[in-house]
Amino acid sequence: MTQPRGSAAKSAALSAALSGAVDLSALKARAEAAQRQPAPSAGPAGGEGPPRPASGDAVIDVTEATFQAEVVERSLHQLVVVDLWAEWCGPCKQLSPVLERMAGESGGAWVVAKVDVDANPRIAQLFGAQSIPTIVAIAGGQPVDAFSGALPEPEIRKWINALLDALRDKLPGIRDAEAAGGGPAEEPEDPRFTEAEEAFERGDFAAAQAAYERILDVEPANELAKNALAQVKFTARAESADPDARAKADADPSDLAAQLDAADLDIAENDVEAGFKRLIDAVRRTAGEDRNKVREHLVALFDLFDPADDRVMKARRDLASALF
Repeated sequence: MTQPRGSAAKSAALSAALSGAVDLSALKARAEAAQRQPAPSAGPAGGEGPPRPASGDAVIDVTEATFQAEVVERSLHQLVVVDLWAEWCGPCKQLSPVLERMAGESGGAWVVAKVDVDANPRIAQLFGAQSIPTIVAIAGGQPVDAFSGALPEPEIRKWINALLDALRDKLPGIRDAEAAGGGPAEEPEDPRFTEAEEAFERGDFAAAQAAYERILDVEPANELAKNALAQVKFTARAESADPDARAKADADPSDLAAQLDAADLDIAENDVEAGFKRLIDAVRRTAGEDRNKVREHLVALFDLFDPADDRVMKARRDLASALF
């Protein structure tokens, strides 16, 4: 979870990190131990504790105590999409309603398991979540794919449909839901995002940027388009950066163009702290228009990440110290 949010590279890296690396057994053991404890009183109705969600519910609130039943065991029958979120997380409030609506449309083919990371930090630690929102698909008791950040709805829908196609023969809940008339809703994709995504996929970054800018001209508050536009601009810069920029920047700290290119390469190769530090050091060495150019470049890099990312928060503090 260390690549810029919303990128295909980020999702691939996170999925690779999860593949075979997440051991659910420890959390399952804690859940089983908690379930063996006497249940708290449920008030006048007697000590049965809170009611368990019905099997057809599309959205489930999960804790460490209910993780085994509501995620691990449920994933033996249907796809479970774990939504790691927190009340203070702005991107979570954009992404979660989309996931919840889509799960409701699926007719039981898959469910959203919502985990408040503040109340259940060990679940977040289990998945190595360094920023939120982080979304992890669980099937057969194991993570099978993941992404982080608030992706556009068309991308999320493609991701879910690909998972359902891959898992249909393994999870009876998917087949049952589709036989009953559920399954993934085939809503028309937003053609504006489709145009932008297709341009990005074929490497036409100028066309992708123009497409996202047209969306923002009409909907200035569209956060998904803002995030996607930031990613397009970054990818275009990183791919055109001088591959020798870091060597040049290290050899000549006054070479401002090399410092900017080198920072982009650092971020693209997942050395986030190094990229931020490089530009903060450049801010300290420069003044006037040069300093402003470096500051604007650094702030644009911040926009690639969750604002609550610890690395971003530290870099913002360091930038303020360098400026003032």
